[in-house]
Amino acid sequence: MKIDFNEKDKLLNLEIDEEIDHHRAENLRRVADYEIQRRNPKRVILDFNNVFFMDSAGIGMVIGRYKTASMVGAKLEMRNVKSNIKKIFEMTGVLKIIPIIEEVENEKTI
Repeated sequence: MKIDFNEKDKLLNLEIDEEIDHHRAENLRRVADYEIQRRNPKRVILDFNNVFFMDSAGIGMVIGRYKTASMVGAKLEMRNVKSNIKKIFEMTGVLKIIPIIEEVENEKTI
């Protein structure tokens, strides 16, 4: 997972660079939770640009990060979600609580 944090805007970008299945979800959870709690962002973006497959463990991973982000007062958003994964999010109702965004304005990495 590639991690970028913009201190000025308190924006944490987590770029997932692997498929999200049962075996990989636990590591993603651990890393994402650590970064969210350590950096205390206002916004967290899960970037799905390199994710082409996700099973139910991925849904759990996303919902769990929503809860973690909410606990620190951050808003969770997703971007670059492929159409097959977007359908899963639509069918499960995830998109009712976590939006998919197109672009991040003024994003800079530190």
